[in-house]
Amino acid sequence: MLKRLAAVDPKLEDQARRAAISVSLNIAEARQRAGRDQRNRYRISLGSAAEVGAAIDVAIEVAVALGYLADADATDALALIDRVRATTWRLSR
Repeated sequence: MLKRLAAVDPKLEDQARRAAISVSLNIAEARQRAGRDQRNRYRISLGSAAEVGAAIDVAIEVAVALGYLADADATDALALIDRVRATTWRLSR
């Protein structure tokens, strides 16, 4: 998905890649924390997941309109990021 995003907007792809990495790193860091600090790290991770979702949403709209991406590919990518957001949200509670 990121390769296709790079074809549409390389800067947006870079931002989405960095946000996706941030999700994983903040979850790993949260596992070493406790209490409020742990929840805060999970919330930061949730914010990064939302950022990835927004980047994908924008890219998909443009990529589908330009014919770079099929609707089915977009649906799969959005379903995956929704799973990540749901999991991260549960961790932050």
